[in-house]
Amino acid sequence: MFKRFCSYYKPHIKMFSLDMLASLLISLIGICYPILTRKVFNVYVPEENIKMIILFGGILLVIYIIRMLLRFFVQYYGHVIGVRMQAQMRRDMFAHLEELPYSYYDEHETGKIMSRMTNDLQSVSELAHHGPENIFICGVTVIGSFIYLCTINWILSLIIFSCVPILVTITLIMRKRMRNAFTETRKSVAEINASLSSSISGIRVTKAFTNNDKELEKFEVGNKHYVASRSVAYKAMGAFSSSTSFITDLFNVACIVGGGIIAITTDVFNTGDYLAFVLSISLFISPLMTLINFVEQYQDGVTGFKRFLEILDEKKEEEKIDAIKDISLDGQIEFKNVSFSYETKANILNNVSFKIKKGETIALVGESGGGKTTICHLIPNFYKVSDGEILIDDININDLSFKTLRQSIGIVQQDVFLFNGTIKENILYGRLDASEEEVIEASKRANIYDYIMTLPDGFDTQIGERGVKLSGGQKQRLSIARVFLKNPPILILDEATSALDNTTEILIQGALNDLAKGRTTIVVAHRLSTIKNANRILVVTSGKIEEEGTHEELLNKKGIYEKLYHLQFRDGLLD
Repeated sequence: MFKRFCSYYKPHIKMFSLDMLASLLISLIGICYPILTRKVFNVYVPEENIKMIILFGGILLVIYIIRMLLRFFVQYYGHVIGVRMQAQMRRDMFAHLEELPYSYYDEHETGKIMSRMTNDLQSVSELAHHGPENIFICGVTVIGSFIYLCTINWILSLIIFSCVPILVTITLIMRKRMRNAFTETRKSVAEINASLSSSISGIRVTKAFTNNDKELEKFEVGNKHYVASRSVAYKAMGAFSSSTSFITDLFNVACIVGGGIIAITTDVFNTGDYLAFVLSISLFISPLMTLINFVEQYQDGVTGFKRFLEILDEKKEEEKIDAIKDISLDGQIEFKNVSFSYETKANILNNVSFKIKKGETIALVGESGGGKTTICHLIPNFYKVSDGEILIDDININDLSFKTLRQSIGIVQQDVFLFNGTIKENILYGRLDASEEEVIEASKRANIYDYIMTLPDGFDTQIGERGVKLSGGQKQRLSIARVFLKNPPILILDEATSALDNTTEILIQGALNDLAKGRTTIVVAHRLSTIKNANRILVVTSGKIEEEGTHEELLNKKGIYEKLYHLQFRDGLLD
């Protein structure tokens, strides 16, 4: 872990080296004060040499001005290094998240992921900046001041130094308790963020059902957990801080008692030496306390970095090293004895086999949870099949690069996701390098161009988070325009119109029919009236294809499809 953390310093090694050099000079300047004080009180005060006292004061003032400038450099550029490292870590995490499989997001909440990218990396950034500086500045100062203390009186120095092992022992004992407490605090913050993300995203549902109190109750569970875990962390911090402060107070006791005895019993410890020793003790204790208090920041930062690495160590989607790229697919699809199970649910698909010719339209119907959407997710290789194989143009999809495969597939789902931005930006998501004319043509084919032209800002209209400023039908037509722009040979329509009213559905169905022309199309639909013209209909039940044929053939079989059809007809769901 340490090696991986240090790797983020490499791009900033020049600035980091200057930062450490400035830190070294700050440490050395700090030691100058007791040295000059000892010289003044041992030599120039007895000689009553006011000129030299003023000269030494002037030298000390110049040194302090230099230290002020060095501290500015360390504070400013040190933080800049930390922020840039944080930005690189965030970039690495985001890039890795983009390459994780669908299954990862099935198991991890968005809010918890965001907490790791924001709160955790902020702590890592602070550690990246303050860690090396604290260790370097304080380390040099502690060592330098101790050496200087020994030059004044080595016996008293050893007495003082004897308190250090006690301090180190207490630090080691308390460290584990603090680490565990801070880890639990991180988890509780992530839970709060996850709860917030869910509640804010669903605020309209909450208002519609007047369940404000329920959401507050759910939020308060995480909030109380945070208070409890933070209280444990503060208790560990309190015990740590009070214990270590007591030990450092012992330094002062040892200095007064030991120094007094040595001054009385010997003639080698005069007033100037004693004053310099007291000042050096302060110089010795202060950085030592800084190092001790740094343990809290260290634990916070290390915990954050561990949680960052947990995501980076998640296994990416894997494609073959020699995966086929830069190939144009025609769109023939074949499932050969495909079986599939999710990690949390077994036997979603059982030995499924079927073939779709290029340009053919097939429909998948059947009970909810039967495996229709899973079939749609397997074609773009979002999940790996448990057994069997899926072929496109007689090529196993595992032999194709993800980019080649997924660029050949357009997906229109019931739950349309639109990004916070303009209408044009969301349509361009289908093909980022498309021209303005192509965007306009795609919107016309999706039957949304006329609506866009009624808006004051036209294609530059902001649609809000998840397209909140648009109706369901308008969002769906934008997603269709996106696929028109992508122009893939394979089209998957997964319940694309099931959430729409009849009038909007008819309008969008026309756009979908136009979109499907000349493409291999898989349609998942509950409304059987929308798939009567499909080349073939597959009835999927309990992970198996129970029936297959045209609309008329399946009605004549008087099986599952015929029952579904007449059930919808009886309930008035068919035209």
